[in-house]
Amino acid sequence: MTLPLALLLAVGALLGLTANIVKLALQAGWPPLAFLFWATLGAGLLLLLATFLRRDPPGSGRAALAYYLWSGLLSIALPNALFFSAVAHVGAGFVALCLAFPPMATYLLALGFGMERVRATRAAGLALGLAGALVLATGRTGGGGAATFWAIAALTAPLVIAAGNIYRTRRWPQGASALSLAPGMLLGGALLLLPAVLLDGRAWAAGGPEAGWLLLAQIAVFALTYALYFVLQKIAGPVYFSQIGSVGAILGAGVAVLGLGEPAGWPLLAAGGLILAGVVLVNRKVPASR
Repeated sequence: MTLPLALLLAVGALLGLTANIVKLALQAGWPPLAFLFWATLGAGLLLLLATFLRRDPPGSGRAALAYYLWSGLLSIALPNALFFSAVAHVGAGFVALCLAFPPMATYLLALGFGMERVRATRAAGLALGLAGALVLATGRTGGGGAATFWAIAALTAPLVIAAGNIYRTRRWPQGASALSLAPGMLLGGALLLLPAVLLDGRAWAAGGPEAGWLLLAQIAVFALTYALYFVLQKIAGPVYFSQIGSVGAILGAGVAVLGLGEPAGWPLLAAGGLILAGVVLVNRKVPASR
């Protein structure tokens, strides 16, 4: 197994677990934004300590700080706030499947920035992915109200993630190592989340010890995810890197159905098939070195 593929599977699996940990955390009494804030802050501090132990601390110049804030907004704060808040309304399986869309959205943005060229198979893949998104949305928006709003919010998050994938590649600070950028992005995301948590007025879990263990689990998952995140992006490029969402979607939806007992209705299954086919076509014959 090549290094890019191994990293792709590892990071994608960790992302898939997150949607399910979040569902358990909400059931244990965590407000979604507070859980996201503390998990992001804890993982950022843990990775910051690791960079100092490796004598490779994050840069502190103006350009580096801007990078941490923008990458924290696009890759951490905004998409995860949408995902974490949506889980209670549309389910972990739905949110996990939404992780499959960033590869297609990233490819579209890469086309716009001249980082990729048009290919017929990828155009077909985008069409299938769009069909999957419509099926997925229809299956959750029929009842209207909060479900409709949060389904649309969850389907919007992949577009933000795709923008983050492109931004991090194009604005990568010169001379920065992959691992030194991860804590800055996480801490930047935590800083941007803090006002929302304070406005929400619920900064901690209402539950017991289980809530604390779930937070520690999410901190560990975030720390490991983003420790590998930048390494994969640096060696494989934004389009290949974005496939972590496909792995996360398959695993996360599977765990939600088999482990948490969420229903696997025909819209979820049909959308999963269309999304998977679309992702395969979008990423067909993409060299691992890109």
